[in-house]
Amino acid sequence: MRPKIYITRKIPDAALQKLQESCDVEMWPEEAVPVPREVLEDKIKDADGLFCLLTESVDSTLLSAAPRLKIVSNMAVGYNNIDIAEASRRRIMVTNTPGVLTETTADLTFALLMAASRRIVEASEYLRSGQWTTWSPMQLTGQDIYGATLGIIGMGRIGEALARRALGFNMRVLYYNRSRKQELEASMGLAYAELDSLLGLADFVCLMTPLTPETRHLIGKRELKLMKPTAVLINTARGGIVDEQALYEALREGTIWGAGLDVFEEEPVRLDHPLLTLPNVVTLPHIGSASIRTRTLMAELAARNLLQGLSGQPPEHLVNKDAFAAEENG
Repeated sequence: MRPKIYITRKIPDAALQKLQESCDVEMWPEEAVPVPREVLEDKIKDADGLFCLLTESVDSTLLSAAPRLKIVSNMAVGYNNIDIAEASRRRIMVTNTPGVLTETTADLTFALLMAASRRIVEASEYLRSGQWTTWSPMQLTGQDIYGATLGIIGMGRIGEALARRALGFNMRVLYYNRSRKQELEASMGLAYAELDSLLGLADFVCLMTPLTPETRHLIGKRELKLMKPTAVLINTARGGIVDEQALYEALREGTIWGAGLDVFEEEPVRLDHPLLTLPNVVTLPHIGSASIRTRTLMAELAARNLLQGLSGQPPEHLVNKDAFAAEENG
């Protein structure tokens, strides 16, 4: 009997066809509209595998309604939308898609850094609204990037890729991570710094860490006060890493100079969000990995993870591998 898969959003044909070769597949047909919760709860009842996006909350309630479910394949690097502990308890594998989006996300992060520091969006709107009537010495002046100090919080794959880009701009690169990466310090000239020290020294602070209970609101009022008044905060990781109310107040009061945000605590962000009212914030709709090539590769990797799990093989990127290793060793 062929396993049954439910896909929560329209995905690229290459990934879909691969799944259809060996599984019975049902897919929510919309690309821009998330699957309604009540539809997902109904479809998961007899599913063996779930292919989902970070927009779906795969919580204990949903998992308890899926007695046949063997694997949840998340088309994202992060997996804070999934209750990992509950999935492990129910012997449900959870997979993600790291690696394939590293360079694309690093590109977007550096682009956001440049846009925020040089007021690119603000300047474009200034021109389009008819305000550009003359040239003046300090008109729309921003912060220099070349030769500045970049602080990276979270030195994983994407953090390392971002550091390589920064070195091309002759930037001094500091990093904070749970563990030191001394081989990178030696090969790339990076310098390790404790969090408070990094915040005080960096001209640009880029968040590259996963969202976990330990990193939720890692950047709050205290941390923002440690930053330079000319500093720019960039977040392309997860919105919950930053206390958004504290960030709003810091930007409004001039505690820091600017910010570039690709992510928010609640997504899609509501239009009356206070951060959207500030001119010194560049905002994007979570497009860190949004290149045609990368999103296609992500879908194909998520499909491969799903098929491996359903066939009894260890998936290529199993998030809760410790739970299954314990079972094998028990």
